[in-house]
Amino acid sequence: MPRFNKGLLVYHANAGNEEIEHSLAQVLPVLAAEVKQLITVQTEDIDDLYLTADKYKQEIEVFFILGGDGTVHECVNIFAEEENAPLLGVLPAGTCNDFARTLGLPMDLAQAARALVKGEAKEVDIGKADDKYFANFWGIGLVTKTSHNIDEDQKDSLGVLSYFISAFKTMSGAETFSYKLDLDGKEMEGEAVMLMVMNGGFIGTRQVPDPDIKLDDGYFNIMVVKDSNFRLFRELMTMNRPWTNEDNFRELAYAKASHIKISSDPVEEVDRDGEIEGETPAEIHLLPKHLSFLVGNQGTHVAFSD
Repeated sequence: MPRFNKGLLVYHANAGNEEIEHSLAQVLPVLAAEVKQLITVQTEDIDDLYLTADKYKQEIEVFFILGGDGTVHECVNIFAEEENAPLLGVLPAGTCNDFARTLGLPMDLAQAARALVKGEAKEVDIGKADDKYFANFWGIGLVTKTSHNIDEDQKDSLGVLSYFISAFKTMSGAETFSYKLDLDGKEMEGEAVMLMVMNGGFIGTRQVPDPDIKLDDGYFNIMVVKDSNFRLFRELMTMNRPWTNEDNFRELAYAKASHIKISSDPVEEVDRDGEIEGETPAEIHLLPKHLSFLVGNQGTHVAFSD
């Protein structure tokens, strides 16, 4: 007997027809076996995605997202203000799929589909920065400059490698900025080349060197990178090794908070979940256990408190 009565699968039309057909062939048989009535919609752009979600949101139990971190980001913004949002399932079809990694999902689409339909539903904290929401991270400094440096042609042909090529370019030209933080009433200030407010645990496929990140603990994990040099970059490249001793990351500072005020000099552009949106100063609130996601058990990162 199918687990769900009615569900919606959305995917963007930005990939080639052959790639879309291959992706759908991997996930549709798995989803159809566990969703009695499965609606499949190809969206043309962000506006179409919003219209599709608005059309079906009241009648579906589960909303499957076939896409990358950018599509997940938009869907989080669509449903974050809904009182009765459907259960969300992420099918990782992007370049990095960082939030899907945090959710413990396999990167193989067929395996991810099987993990979703059999997986547990978990309530997940969501961040709200001014008038926009984010699921994975909010950041300034190197992270935004890396995003700007990404060559879209290289991204299409090289995938994840394009992010590392971009990072190498960015690290050679990183500039420090002054920051002031109010973390639940506690002040912190200094100079940095990157400041990250983490909700999820991965950036650019690499696990953030903070083993304390949880998606349901009611706190953001703040990571401040104080200095930019090759040693730091080499250490950051070990982020996918959760056994790495965080004491080795001498240039990083850590904190936890649920309400954050941030200012910087000069003004810095903001990266939310890989999308460049807004600038400093900013005020960030954590919305505890705000949306529900289907999760897997892949990998070594434990994203939940229990």
